[in-house]
Amino acid sequence: MTATNSEQESAVLVEQVGPIRRLIMNRPKSRNALSEEMMEALAKELDNANNDDATRVVVIAANGPVFCAGHNLKELTARRSDPDHGRHYFALIMRTCSTLMQAIVNMPKIVIAEVQGTATAAGLQLVATCDLAICVNESNFCTPGVNIGLFCSTPMVALTRAVPRKQAMEMLVTGEEIDAHTAKAYGIVNRVVPLEYLRLVVDKYATEIAQKSAHALKFGKETFYRQADMNLADAYDLTSLVMTENMLAADSEEGISAFLAKRSADWPSLK
Repeated sequence: MTATNSEQESAVLVEQVGPIRRLIMNRPKSRNALSEEMMEALAKELDNANNDDATRVVVIAANGPVFCAGHNLKELTARRSDPDHGRHYFALIMRTCSTLMQAIVNMPKIVIAEVQGTATAAGLQLVATCDLAICVNESNFCTPGVNIGLFCSTPMVALTRAVPRKQAMEMLVTGEEIDAHTAKAYGIVNRVVPLEYLRLVVDKYATEIAQKSAHALKFGKETFYRQADMNLADAYDLTSLVMTENMLAADSEEGISAFLAKRSADWPSLK
């Protein structure tokens, strides 16, 4: 993405191509920081995408050289002059961000981060929260809050659910940047590609996913996140129940019939 859009335009631009809806963060001058405006715009557009039956996959992208620089520190610092020294506003911003991240996890549609540049602090949190993430060779990632006396506690939630604990702790306590290939090795991103192929690769993933059973994806995504923090026995109890319900669904009946008949499935959930 290029920074060709005016700052007077929406904080998030929406582009629909078939079943793929791309939400493009559009505040390159402020490094697409998760300001109050940006988070409200993202939350609104995610909700719109979730309620649109024609949309099957959501991509979160950005204009400019930076994907997302985390919270807007100037916006936060300006509220230190409030009577409560900013406590209420700080709490509001952190709750808003936490709600946004949970909305991504809880929506039944797959969300892909298309990372064309650097992602730091809550920006890295956004990448780690998305179901899939594809970045370019030039991307860097870090949780630098510790360098300014502000431990990245909310980004830690997504980070520790995406990477091994030792690697997560190293990033959190050093604040050092890692490059794209280290981020892939850690599990923050799925693929690292040249910049000129970023959209092509993201669209390939999105198009392939959009052709799957919407019903199966809904079952699968919800269960994936629910079982991840369960003990082994509880996880198997949950997934056995979900598999049973999934088997009874019309998409499963059609999909299995199509497989046995060696034909393409005609998913009822996509009609």
